[in-house]
Amino acid sequence: MNFSFSKEEEAFRQQVRDFLSKEVTPQLLEETESGLGWGPHTWEFIRKLGAKGWLTPTWPKEYGGLALPPIYRFIIHEELNYFGALPSEALVVGAGVAGPTIMLVGSEEQKKEYLPRIARGEIEFALGYTEPEAGSDLASLQIRAEEKEDHYLLNGQKVYNTRCHFAQYHWLAVRTDPNVPKHRGISLFIVDLNSSGITVSPLWTVEGMRTNEVFYDNVVVPKQNLVGEKNKGFLYTVTALEFERVLSVGGLKKTLEVLVDYVKKVPSLRDNSLVRQKISQIAIDIEVARLFAYRLAWLQTKRVVASYEAAASKLFTSELSQRMASAGMDILGLRGLLQRNVNGAPLDGKIEYLCRETLLNTIAGGTSEVMRNIIAARGLELPRG
Repeated sequence: MNFSFSKEEEAFRQQVRDFLSKEVTPQLLEETESGLGWGPHTWEFIRKLGAKGWLTPTWPKEYGGLALPPIYRFIIHEELNYFGALPSEALVVGAGVAGPTIMLVGSEEQKKEYLPRIARGEIEFALGYTEPEAGSDLASLQIRAEEKEDHYLLNGQKVYNTRCHFAQYHWLAVRTDPNVPKHRGISLFIVDLNSSGITVSPLWTVEGMRTNEVFYDNVVVPKQNLVGEKNKGFLYTVTALEFERVLSVGGLKKTLEVLVDYVKKVPSLRDNSLVRQKISQIAIDIEVARLFAYRLAWLQTKRVVASYEAAASKLFTSELSQRMASAGMDILGLRGLLQRNVNGAPLDGKIEYLCRETLLNTIAGGTSEVMRNIIAARGLELPRG
């Protein structure tokens, strides 16, 4: 593995930075930080990324991609994260989760219908996995799909489906056969969120972000919206989660830079050996996390299945975000509790917000405990307990 970037890759990174320095406006950042989801400025920005092919740089050109190696996707995500341009680690669910799965197992009609529009930034998907009784044990989901002559009839509930109030489609995991082992009776559907019988109700997280409960009441979904084969949705979902578990540390790097600048200006902090050690350790960990991510890009370039490597990257990066929030609060002391837009708040409340924001990181996309189980079973070949 070469730990340096090629001249072409560095030139591409600079091109992305130049673009973002102009296009990431205060209005876009205000929408991002509001927790309300995508507004008009975000949609405009997404379409600009799509026009450059940067939403789907690794996709074939026939579907709107640039046919670039995976390392270019990681470069884009790191820079987007650094500039704070999008409100989620998963960035774009259509381009990062649904689209790649459609490309792998979807019908030709689905590829033609959805992939070009995803690549252009015209549509977005919301993940429809979690239920009140099915989180880490996703195979326990209970929302039902009853097969009819030319459609399925869906009934049930989903929870923590964050993008459902602004996305056009639901990437939905549904039980299609209750009479087989639970992980074998699940299918994936693409559901138009404007369908009759869908109710979306807001839930608010501790960080002030809107997520949603979603209720299905006799919702009609055409059979052509089934993704891949019936009852193989759990396998597809696990595959899609590996796309989701690739995290960037660009945002953490930016926060570290702001924290370091602040510490340099306060002599009592700058000359404190414990503060210096905490900052140094976080800086080291950020570099480790970056290497995790870029190794995944290298493995993907080699077309190597990297399930436990993705789990290791997700585990380390999500826990690092919480360690950084804790270290930042230790350094800032009581003033670190002040929130954004409050007089005297150091770093404009970034560390206080990070403490609330990162609570979700070790849960969403797979808990730390689940990630460790994946590493033990698939990476170390330890027997299941």
